[in-house]
Amino acid sequence: MFEYTETQNDIRKLIRSYAEKNIRPLAEEIDKTGRFPAENIRGLAELGFMGLNIPEEYGGADLDEICKVILISEVARCCMSTAEIICVHLMINDLIKRLCTEEQKAKYLPMAVEGKLGAFCLTEPGAGSDAGGLRTKAVPDGDDYILNGTKCFISNFGPEEGNHFIIIALTDPEKSTHGGMTAFLVDRDNPGLSLGKTENKMGISGAAVSELILTDCRVPASSIIGKVGDGFQIAMAGLDGGRIGVAAQALGLAQGALEEAVKYSKQRKQFGKPICALQGIQWYIADMATRVEAARMLILQAADKRDKGEKVTKYASMAKYYASETATYVCDLALQVHGGYGYMKDYPIERMYRDARITRVYEGTSEIQRIVIAREVLNDQ
Repeated sequence: MFEYTETQNDIRKLIRSYAEKNIRPLAEEIDKTGRFPAENIRGLAELGFMGLNIPEEYGGADLDEICKVILISEVARCCMSTAEIICVHLMINDLIKRLCTEEQKAKYLPMAVEGKLGAFCLTEPGAGSDAGGLRTKAVPDGDDYILNGTKCFISNFGPEEGNHFIIIALTDPEKSTHGGMTAFLVDRDNPGLSLGKTENKMGISGAAVSELILTDCRVPASSIIGKVGDGFQIAMAGLDGGRIGVAAQALGLAQGALEEAVKYSKQRKQFGKPICALQGIQWYIADMATRVEAARMLILQAADKRDKGEKVTKYASMAKYYASETATYVCDLALQVHGGYGYMKDYPIERMYRDARITRVYEGTSEIQRIVIAREVLNDQ
């Protein structure tokens, strides 16, 4: 049985208390209006959580991967929109911390601690699961590069959101994923970078997802992360941490849905007794609770291995795959426990049901996770 350290337990108590008091009361309104939850991000920054994985020398808390899982899952239990914003932000923090120059770290990490949001820009209209379909180009021009192209489905980018971006672009189209892509760290106010369409989504309404348009966007060579040609490897390096983060979102959402189902089943009476006394409902509760705990163990294992510096690709994909499938399964059963009321917007399970569906898509679809898992298992034998 996995046991949290004293620090991890303290973090869990702190964030749960804060989320219950400050984040949960806003979740319904954020879902209805689709507005950016600025007060949630500001409050989490004041508590130090926006810099959770940033070294102390840059103003961060320098906490571990398990604390990241705790933070994201406890927030997702109350508001998935806010959890998604944090998840992407922490992934960018991690990439900057691990891969950037000292000059880049000194500029961006203190801003991240304050709550200035980072975003990751890989996906394009013709490049989703197939990163080889990338078309955005970066052409050298003296000491600069000129970027042109369109990125889509960019989380943490909207009218209010988005301060800095890790953008993957082609510097050698003939090489493509084999050394032909380069990662650039670009400011929002850089000339030539603009906001395109902000998507109207099924769920996570308060977490903006938009197009990012690059039109003769000139950036200095000093904005390159790593070396020219490292872009694909950098993108893949971000996925392990990102997938653990999405798995944590799914876990928190599933935990919240289970709690809603249990609460409702104790209150709702049919045939003269609470429906939790009915065997069919009890079986639903048992199935939901078991899957939530199994997902939790997979995620904590992946996070623990990452903290130890071990190869974690297989475990991150397993955690993301199982947790996201669990979230949709649990939310579906929780809605079933609510019966007709679960379909109504008067109950939070309706919002949670919609929010769950994206977890099987972003940061690599369930189908992609299966490919990764199978490849890793076959290579291990």
